[in-house]
Amino acid sequence: MESEKLEKSEKDLIVDVGSTEVSIALMQNHRLIELDKQSSQGRSCTVGDVYLGKVKKLLPALNAAFVDIGDEKEAFIHYLDLGLHFAAFDEFVKRINPNTDHKGIYSHIKLGPALGKEGKIEDVLTVGQMIAVQIVKEPISTKGSRLTAEISLAGRNIVLLPFADKVSVSQKISSKEEKKRLELLVRNILPKNYGAIIRTAAEGKTAAVLDNELLSLVEKWEGSWKKLARSKAVQLLFTEYSKTTTVLRDLLNDSFTSIHVNDEDSYEDIRRYISLISPEQEKIVHLYEGKEPIFDHFEVTRQIKSSFGKVVPMKQGAYLVIEHTEALHVVDVNSGTRAKNKEQEQNTFDVNCYAAEEIARQMRLRDMGGIVIVDFIDMETNEHRNALYKYMQELMESDRARHNVLPLTKFGLMQITRQRVRPATEINTQEVCPVCHGTGKISSSVVIDEDIERQLADIVSEKKQESLVLKVSPILGSYLKRGLFNSILSKWKKKYGCKLRIEEVTDFTVLQYEFYDEKGARLN
Repeated sequence: MESEKLEKSEKDLIVDVGSTEVSIALMQNHRLIELDKQSSQGRSCTVGDVYLGKVKKLLPALNAAFVDIGDEKEAFIHYLDLGLHFAAFDEFVKRINPNTDHKGIYSHIKLGPALGKEGKIEDVLTVGQMIAVQIVKEPISTKGSRLTAEISLAGRNIVLLPFADKVSVSQKISSKEEKKRLELLVRNILPKNYGAIIRTAAEGKTAAVLDNELLSLVEKWEGSWKKLARSKAVQLLFTEYSKTTTVLRDLLNDSFTSIHVNDEDSYEDIRRYISLISPEQEKIVHLYEGKEPIFDHFEVTRQIKSSFGKVVPMKQGAYLVIEHTEALHVVDVNSGTRAKNKEQEQNTFDVNCYAAEEIARQMRLRDMGGIVIVDFIDMETNEHRNALYKYMQELMESDRARHNVLPLTKFGLMQITRQRVRPATEINTQEVCPVCHGTGKISSSVVIDEDIERQLADIVSEKKQESLVLKVSPILGSYLKRGLFNSILSKWKKKYGCKLRIEEVTDFTVLQYEFYDEKGARLN
């Protein structure tokens, strides 16, 4: 196999909005490459969220401090993360209150000299001081969140910087004329005491598009001032856009073909957001209204089950074994039962290339961060070692997280470092049967048939329900529907005079079943 340049491919975003969490799957050529789950209930620390925190403890030896932001673990901020104009933020926090002109205070604060790089934390912060901070790393293992006091609000084309005076342009924009146009344009529309970073996506954008986005970012920042003025207690000032819109902000391009979401409110939010950042792509958003769960319909569930285990199968019998420790992730490449129909060295190189493709996908999928050690199958020639190294670099180019790939050692080990901003995603794909409790023996289908019928009789007679949905596993569903006119399902409908529809759920264990009414409320 020769290392070839990876082609750009189509991307689909599947959004499953549940009652307790929102799951987002990014598909590339119908293959799952990123998965994110976020709770829709309660509060959790998320990268980009801005808090009013309270300094709890100074650590002069580390030139840092612990800050209470309302989480179980105290967050950490280093002196160098206070930012160049911390004094301006600090003055604003102290002066703002419900009886003052917020915009007047903000625009009249002088930025003053930048904070020195050689300063000490105890000269700037005191225990009990309230400071505005933003999360840059979520809590990982025993560590709390990592914070910065240099707050920024990221948009698709512009990053807004409160209390700053600079306008920077992405180095990836090659045209000097375009850089100058964008810088002049943004400087003219920026309010006082704001700076900005112009992102690569802004290239070629009109003044109207940039102005609209800038106004929305300013409104987001200024919208938090009422909270800040009303109470100087530890609190969340504002959160970044939802995870869905954050993914869209960073990834949306011409290769995005569709976005499917199963919730009407979220569908409208996404449409509004896309109309702001990329109006011509608003038509790619679709509301999913099918009866089958959205992740089942787009085969996300099946891919999750096959991708998050300790052993990950690959092409032609090869497989990976992925282990996670506190310090690093270890990946072992195995050729398995792959037929050796070529000479040994070429066969080994092919397996390693397949493994490299899957490892690059797994790192994004599980959001693996820190150090990743890959034990590839030993290869004899330097030509193949170098080709595998270059191929791995190529595969990692589309990864948004900062990373570094090192060449293979003489033992066939490759070290990859990848930015860690949140804990790695771990999904237990093994289940203990709720019926047998792991013994391996379950009741016969005749018994489960009687159990379901008893529940049905009780619901129809006691709860006066006449229209029901029975959710079951595909295996149990097939058993209950077997036979066209004399199936168990047909007999129950006649016997109890009710409307009964079976809905098969792939996540259910073999004999698991649940009754719901037509509105989706569970009955048993």
